[in-house]
Amino acid sequence: MIYGDFLPSYADPMNLIKAEIGKRKNTGQESCRLFHGRGHCFPGYEDLVIDWFQPVALVILYRQRDETWLALLVALLHSQLVDIEAIVLQERYLWGSPSRIISGELPGEVNAMEAGLKYRLRLNAAQNIGFFPDMAQGRALLREIGKGKKILNLFSYTCSFSVAGISAGATQVVNLDMNRGALELGRLNHHLNSLDLRRASFLPIELFRSFSRLRKLAPFDLIVCDPPAEQGDHFLAQRDWPKLVRKLPSLLNPGGGLLACLSSPYIPPDKIRQLFIDLAPQAKLLQSIDSGEGFPEINREKGMKLLHYEIY
Repeated sequence: MIYGDFLPSYADPMNLIKAEIGKRKNTGQESCRLFHGRGHCFPGYEDLVIDWFQPVALVILYRQRDETWLALLVALLHSQLVDIEAIVLQERYLWGSPSRIISGELPGEVNAMEAGLKYRLRLNAAQNIGFFPDMAQGRALLREIGKGKKILNLFSYTCSFSVAGISAGATQVVNLDMNRGALELGRLNHHLNSLDLRRASFLPIELFRSFSRLRKLAPFDLIVCDPPAEQGDHFLAQRDWPKLVRKLPSLLNPGGGLLACLSSPYIPPDKIRQLFIDLAPQAKLLQSIDSGEGFPEINREKGMKLLHYEIY
């Protein structure tokens, strides 16, 4: 059975999507989320996400839709986004989350644009395209507080936090991730923004086997910790968050900051807050940040959260 069979009966099935796109399409070159169904605020569209990376729209589906519905969506996007050149469909409900071009021709190079900074994308190549739009508020915080700081960026992936921090005047950012290819893309992101690579380092190592090395590089003024829900057997959110809460404060200067980024549906923010209370009582919660109005959530506690702590 095709999931589209269960759509609510709108006079025009694209009206709801059109209305959401209309709120956010006038962003110039800035990348943005055009439609966020995963927050369960739009009944019948929980499977749909649309991101805009000028001149490409990325459509992500978590359940199957028929080709007639897809043709309607393609027509809608072309009518609303006048400078669109291609539409890429990523089918998360299929093994390997394959992508295919459903309209136009993909440019040779596509970048996400945010606050004047560029981030190279791997559209039509991988499930994780190299950039997470829902972490925009976290990068904005780095641009706000990064000046003059020595930063440790854990689970750095393609190093967008590093780009944001160094662009704001961070003195040094140590990027750690097991994925060498992601780190190479991160290095390219620094080059794209004409950032001084002498202020960035890229360590393709596993975190929990590398604390002795990190202690030699410490102390840091700020740690960004943005782990995936799982990373094979190297990181499992439910198992390993307590280790992070215990170990990371020891790498900070007194009064240093720790940004705990929560994107796993298996670990609610309340659980992480309680871990800090129980295991790191020297940590003071300064603020809790969500993804912002472009990412509506019927339950804000289930969406992405960034917890900003100060460690005494």
